[in-house]
Amino acid sequence: MTPIALSIAGSDCSAGAGLQADLKTFQHFQTYGLTAATCVVAETPKIVLSVHPVPPTIVQDQVALLLKSYPIAAIKTGMLFSKAHVVAISELLAKHPDIPLVVDPVMVASTGDSLLKRDAIEAYRERLLPLATLITPNLDEAEVLLDRPIRDEATIETAATELSKRFGTAVLLKGGHLEAPECADLLCEGGKLTWFRSPRIDTTASHGTGCTLSAAIAARLAHADDLATAIDRAKTYLSQSLSEALQLGEIPHLNQGTTF
Repeated sequence: MTPIALSIAGSDCSAGAGLQADLKTFQHFQTYGLTAATCVVAETPKIVLSVHPVPPTIVQDQVALLLKSYPIAAIKTGMLFSKAHVVAISELLAKHPDIPLVVDPVMVASTGDSLLKRDAIEAYRERLLPLATLITPNLDEAEVLLDRPIRDEATIETAATELSKRFGTAVLLKGGHLEAPECADLLCEGGKLTWFRSPRIDTTASHGTGCTLSAAIAARLAHADDLATAIDRAKTYLSQSLSEALQLGEIPHLNQGTTF
């Protein structure tokens, strides 16, 4: 039977990130995708114009109904927006510890616009991250979670190890923001460190890469891959997607910031 994966995330009208990117990724890996929308976001790769949060009770209704109705084999979370959203999701997912959970702690868009209210950070730390099978922070997100800077591969190793111990979960700390000729991501699983390296691809089509990677990992976990294999296959898919990305022409950048 085709495995089923659930994405709990925001809706990106430009379809490069969020639920839309997750569904495309699930389809690539022959995984049936379910979605629970947390926010409706008016955005392109160059601007986040506005964010409309879905009421947490409605988010919870979506997730609860899907968990009762389908044999879900893996779950990923993306943009959760607020403390109330994180708490609502955590209450439900705590009842299903047998389902692999990939948490992408989305905090800031590639445009630099905030996608998370400050009150949600502690809720992530206390409620959601300890439930995860894997968390996939980038360097900026890991710095927020640890309250300190991460500047090189040595501090990446220290940070990934600390995050894994603190939250009792595996950590894939993404090093793509480092100035280096390759993208180096580090998995810390049970105290073991494994580097995943891939050539840096010169492209402007990087919008939604974090969503795509975490969705790909969740899809492979739904197929019962072990964590290292799931990450390796996910990174291969992401590299292929970036190298073959559509060139959609110039996208106007409006001189406006995020509105909530």
